[in-house]
Amino acid sequence: MTFTVLLDANVLVPVSLADTLLRAAEQGLYAPLWSERVLTEVRRAILKVHPDLATGRVDARIHAMNRAFEDALVVGWESLEAGITLPDRDDRHVVAAAIRGKADIIVTCNLKDFPPKALELLGIEALSPDDFLQDLLDLAPEAMTAVIWSQAAATAHPPLTVSGVLTSLRQAGAPIFADLMEALVG
Repeated sequence: MTFTVLLDANVLVPVSLADTLLRAAEQGLYAPLWSERVLTEVRRAILKVHPDLATGRVDARIHAMNRAFEDALVVGWESLEAGITLPDRDDRHVVAAAIRGKADIIVTCNLKDFPPKALELLGIEALSPDDFLQDLLDLAPEAMTAVIWSQAAATAHPPLTVSGVLTSLRQAGAPIFADLMEALVG
């Protein structure tokens, strides 16, 4: 049985990290989830980081995600939001979508905003992208190696080697995973 993972906006913004996470999902290592609100945050953040990027390119990326993972978009979470207590009220929608989508894990760069005590009763765990990717590597080293090789082969603007992909992942918040992967692919 595949476990489900709500991907927070902050892990979908860096293209290298999002690409690795989504390629791992394509390998069947987990089922990704997100909400329209998460995707709106992704869009806004990408355009803030890259103000000269055409909005059509960002919209195409989000459309491609929804097309590739037809079951990923969680709907009907809004009524759950008010009953959730978190340090940052603006993150309640993430937990609400995770609950509605029956997620096992929330992958986020903001672990402080998703304390274990708040999630424990809901049966949800929050993990950093680095910890999550390390877990996937432990579970399926061959598949994760294939993910990194295919990502490097598909990256064209600019073209990246495996080493370049791992450097990008280090910068995007997965340094330990990148080091472990580097040791595997040499």
